[in-house]
Amino acid sequence: MIVSRQARDEAEAGLLAPYAVRTAASFGRKYPERRHDFRAEFQRDRDRILHSRAFRRLEYKTQVFVSGNQDHYRTRLTHTIEMAAVARTLARVLRANEDLAEAIALAHDLGHSPFGHSGEHELDELMKADGGFDHNVQGLRCVELLEYRYPDFPGLNLTWEVRAGLLKHQAAQPGAQLDGHPLGPFQFLEAQIADLADDVTYLAHDADDGVEAGLLSEEQLDAQPLWQLAAAQARAEFARIPADRRISITVRCLLNLLVEDALRTSAARLERHAPSSPAAVQQAGEMVVAISDALRPPMLAFKDFLYQNMYFHPAVKSANDAAVQLMRRLFLHYAAQPASMGAKARERVQREGLRRTVCDYVAGMTDRYALEEVRKFHLDQGVVT
Repeated sequence: MIVSRQARDEAEAGLLAPYAVRTAASFGRKYPERRHDFRAEFQRDRDRILHSRAFRRLEYKTQVFVSGNQDHYRTRLTHTIEMAAVARTLARVLRANEDLAEAIALAHDLGHSPFGHSGEHELDELMKADGGFDHNVQGLRCVELLEYRYPDFPGLNLTWEVRAGLLKHQAAQPGAQLDGHPLGPFQFLEAQIADLADDVTYLAHDADDGVEAGLLSEEQLDAQPLWQLAAAQARAEFARIPADRRISITVRCLLNLLVEDALRTSAARLERHAPSSPAAVQQAGEMVVAISDALRPPMLAFKDFLYQNMYFHPAVKSANDAAVQLMRRLFLHYAAQPASMGAKARERVQREGLRRTVCDYVAGMTDRYALEEVRKFHLDQGVVT
């Protein structure tokens, strides 16, 4: 028997908690469209994101290591897929809207520039006099303007809830709105779920990549309280762990530890606040999706450990610094010679302004395409890579 979209919408009343975002209560799309006969609105959003060019480009964008260094390191794409899986788990257990949480997770890094956070920082510096650069805001530009798949509207025409879910930093600003609807003071539940899924996923998996790259040793990890908790869980679950699998098993237990803690903490906060609607979640006075007070200090200490020993490791920093210096040269080249940009970018110059158009163009590039353009215009002279 075929289950229609309308039947699925009606079933949400029994499946979702009162504080979850229901499809029927969505603030809708900026450009009205006929609803699909079989797919729910947030499911359509997820599918549009998956089929977008910006999503495909995540495969060759830096997570920690400049893309192309090694087949097994995570990229923005693999991180996003792993994060979306965690978001769905959290949403399902907390009786939130899984499709919405997954759509936000899949779109959360669409606005990232090449070369990771170093690239984002450099673009922000280059754009200081022109509004700056923030990858969350850029993600919104991506889905509202820069994708071009439909004849009747720019962008992907996603629902308000998915677009609002991309603006996690902006939601904390007093009076912040999107299309006349408040973003905060706290985000709605599904957006909070995606945010936390991002944090716990990259902590576990960046540690895994750090060991793979030889930047982190098992001895260093063993000194970290959070890792010790995960290792204890691994020993409790498995009677015998071969030495060559100890890291991967502990990473698995680390992610499980964080997710289970988040579920218990979030369930307790939801019970305490008893929000009766998504708007009540936004007014709860605190994040309702969170890590416990007991686990938060070792989690933050582990995050600091990764920053000190991995993200700012000389081997990582030198490669990223060299790549970002080349990206800066590429930006300035396009600003001086806009005719060398692609045709669609050139068409936006009059409407968006030259430097914002250049920023959009460079931000959308993969690591490898940016480096190809650098070589094409002979901008790599005097930079050691």
